[in-house]
Amino acid sequence: MNAEERQQEILRRARAGGRVDVMSLAEEFRVTGETIRRDLTTLERTGAVRRVYGGAVPVGRPPVDSALSVRDSIMTAEKERIAKTALAEVPDEGAIIIDAGSTTGMLAEVLPMERELTVIVNSPPLATLLTPRANLTVVLLGGRVRRSSLATVDDWLLQPLSQMYVDVAFIGTSGISIERGLTTPDPGEASVKASMIAAARRTVVLADHTKIGNHSLARFGSLADVDVLITDVGIDDGTAAAIGLAGPRVVRA
Repeated sequence: MNAEERQQEILRRARAGGRVDVMSLAEEFRVTGETIRRDLTTLERTGAVRRVYGGAVPVGRPPVDSALSVRDSIMTAEKERIAKTALAEVPDEGAIIIDAGSTTGMLAEVLPMERELTVIVNSPPLATLLTPRANLTVVLLGGRVRRSSLATVDDWLLQPLSQMYVDVAFIGTSGISIERGLTTPDPGEASVKASMIAAARRTVVLADHTKIGNHSLARFGSLADVDVLITDVGIDDGTAAAIGLAGPRVVRA
């Protein structure tokens, strides 16, 4: 379980039980108490919990995008560097896919104004962000909206994606490893990500170093499917080299 998934589970437990305890969580998740305290600090910054002695309590009613807010607050400086580095992979014109996610969302925010692009997204917030830009043609793929990521997912998207061929797909992932490849917790989201990869001439994965070595439920691709992995300097040299041997060019932002 990576930091994002752990914090989402902590938040779920706080809302279900009315309180969470630092030491109990540390023992159950097999991490240090300091790690749990950092998790609670992150959740408190999003307004989801309030720190109390020995733990935390939930705050108010959960916003629809609470889990996404948690992810947006984690590794923000690294994600911004990754997004800006990814601009080198964006063509001056043509068609791209931007997958739903916090790091890919930052890429959408920093897209240059002058590039003439068709941008396919599976995220209503990204469509809302990009549509006002006169130089972009935005295509929103419809489907079930996954509450934790605000991504549209499931088989509704597969037919239109099967008819597309884009220059680059910018893909997010919950986990990436040599053993399991690319993984995400939701099978419906996995099928969409796999179809995005199939629709693209090149695939660029944007993932901070906390995602590397993690595994989630549903696999949607192998490292051989990835042309470029853009991550941050938190990845160690040995892991970067091993991933590079498995397929993608590894860029550390």
